[in-house]
Amino acid sequence: MITILGPTAVGKTRISALIAALIDAEIISADSRQVFSGMDLGTGKDLHDYFVDGRFIPCHLIDIRQPGEEYSVWDFSFDFKKAYHEIRNRGRQVILCGGTGLYIEAVIGGYYMPEVPENKYLRNILENESTENLITQLASMRSLHNTTDITDRVRLIRAIEIETWKLSHPQEETLIPLNFILGVTLPREELRNRITQRLHKRLEQGMIEEVEQLVKQGIKPEKLDFYGLEYRFISRYLQGQMSKNEMIKSLNTAIHQFAKRQMTWFKRMERKGFRIHWLDGMQATEDIVNEAMQLLYSHQDEWKE
Repeated sequence: MITILGPTAVGKTRISALIAALIDAEIISADSRQVFSGMDLGTGKDLHDYFVDGRFIPCHLIDIRQPGEEYSVWDFSFDFKKAYHEIRNRGRQVILCGGTGLYIEAVIGGYYMPEVPENKYLRNILENESTENLITQLASMRSLHNTTDITDRVRLIRAIEIETWKLSHPQEETLIPLNFILGVTLPREELRNRITQRLHKRLEQGMIEEVEQLVKQGIKPEKLDFYGLEYRFISRYLQGQMSKNEMIKSLNTAIHQFAKRQMTWFKRMERKGFRIHWLDGMQATEDIVNEAMQLLYSHQDEWKE
C-alpha cells in the first residue's frame, strides 16, 4: 500500500488521484470527517480532484455515515480493512490518503482494534468514579493519544472498557500491509496563505449555509462541535455568540493551529520509526507526481509485491 499524508491544504487528494491513475490504484480516504454525507465544504472533500483525464478515480470511506452519527478510529480500522481487501481482490493497488494521523497510524502500524462488547457490570462500577480517577485509570492502561477520550465521560468509560477487555483477550494478527509513505509539506507561511485562501473560497461557496442546513436537520450545536473546527465556529456564529468577522478570524487561526498539530503528529510517527519520504509541495503538481513516481520505483521492494 502507498500512503500519502500531510497537513490540510497541501493538495494531497489531487496528488493521490494523479498517482492512482498512473499505477491503476484506488484511494481510501483517511479523514475522520469526510465519512459524513452532506458535510462537504466544511470537511473539504474536493471531489473534483478525483477526476483525472475525464475518469473518476474510485475513492472509499467518503459519505458512508449520516450527520449526527459518531465515527471512531475503531470504525475506521474496520472499514479500512474491508475496503482494502475488496480493492486488492480486484487486483488493484491501494493508496491511503489523508491527514488524520491517528487513523493513518492505526492501520499502517497494525493497531489492535477488536470489537469489544458492552460490560454492564464494569460500567456500573466506573459510573461511580470521578472523572479524574477515570482519567488516571485509563492513563495507567495506555497512552492518552486521543484527547476526546478524556474530555467526554461516556467515551472515557468506553475506553477503559475496551482496555480492560484487551487484558483478557490475546491480540489477533492484524493487517500490516507492505507500505510506502509519502508526505507533502509546505513552508509555514505558504501553508498559512493556502489555508486562508481556501477558507474564504469555501465561505463563498456556501459553507455557512451548509451548517445552517445541518441545524435544520436537527443536529444540535454541541454535536456540531464533534465534527470539527468549521462546524464549531460557524455554529457559534449562527447562535449569535460571535460576529461573522470574529468567526472567520477565529476559525482561520484555529485551522492554522490544527495544521501545526498534524505536522507534529507526523513528525512523532517518524520518531516511532515510520519512514516518510517528504515531497516539496511548492513544486508544480506535475513535478510532485513525477518525483513521487521516481521514489516509488526506486523503492519498489518497500511497497510492491
